[in-house]
Amino acid sequence: MAGIDPKFGEALKNYGAINFNACYNCGTCTAVCSLSTPENSFPREMIRLSVLGMEEELTSSLKPWLCYYCGECTTYCPQTANPGELMMSLRRWLTSKYDWTGLSGLLYKSLPLTIVAFLLVAIGVISFAASQAFNSETIMHYGHYFEMIAIGAVFAFILFPNIIRMWYFVMVRSGKKLSLTTYVKTSGELFIHMFTQKRSLGCDDNQFRWFEHFILVIGYLMLLFTTVFLDWFGSQNLFVILLGYVESALIFIITVDFVKSRIQKNREVSKNSQPSDWFFVIWLLLMGLTALLVRSFIGLGIIENNLWMYLIHLTVLAQWALIIVPFGKWTHFLYRSFAMYFEALLAKAN
Repeated sequence: MAGIDPKFGEALKNYGAINFNACYNCGTCTAVCSLSTPENSFPREMIRLSVLGMEEELTSSLKPWLCYYCGECTTYCPQTANPGELMMSLRRWLTSKYDWTGLSGLLYKSLPLTIVAFLLVAIGVISFAASQAFNSETIMHYGHYFEMIAIGAVFAFILFPNIIRMWYFVMVRSGKKLSLTTYVKTSGELFIHMFTQKRSLGCDDNQFRWFEHFILVIGYLMLLFTTVFLDWFGSQNLFVILLGYVESALIFIITVDFVKSRIQKNREVSKNSQPSDWFFVIWLLLMGLTALLVRSFIGLGIIENNLWMYLIHLTVLAQWALIIVPFGKWTHFLYRSFAMYFEALLAKAN
């Protein structure tokens, strides 16, 4: 028998849930949601499970990840129960459940703790620079290797085990067995959704937001490749240099629009931004801007006398790699892609 926890709702509020207990199950949210079908009651089922505190059912559900928060459910809710924000809160909560370290939940629930984590990383970067007597060549050399090591370590020791936990909650608990061949043949769904996020096109009036996200994902992944594997900061290849400029400029321009939207609150998705939402877009903006400035300083031959610029970039990069990527909103990109993959697998098991 499924366990019920009436106090779960209070705990969920720490992840940003707003007034969802006001729901009286009228079904308006389901009627207006473009993702709702006779088989999938978006998002009403999630509201009922949250009110009842049925954590096991919520943990094994993919529905919070299938929602792209177009906001119509919240706009038309007669009780102002904010079902769209509940779905976002469930994604944060699920992130904390997948995370074997427990740090995601702590950082989501505590802004002071998050700020302390950012400060500790910044102190670590400055301390490292001081230990190298602020030698620009040495610091930039090790900074380049840090990117490669951090990416590998975060994926190997944090994100990969978390994906395994997600797989266990969703696939193993479902009791449905699939062959390895089915997993391999269906893997295309993972990469299609990871790079295109095409499911969001099912939301009405979402084409421009989808296009922005698509360009941002491609720009981010390409800048990561250009910086880490093509050594953008150290390269003398004109094509590589120009490519990095274009990529960092795209990231900066799009994230400026995201920040503007959150300030103006002109979209439903931006009206109840949590600290993790702000950190994600602001640090992406800073990543693009500082990378652009560092490469410009290198091109002008003034980086050695302006090492502070690279240290700012390295601090932003380290905070992004060690805090936001493994424990913040960046993980939504990864978990959502796997959710689409697991959904396709479950459909084949029926």
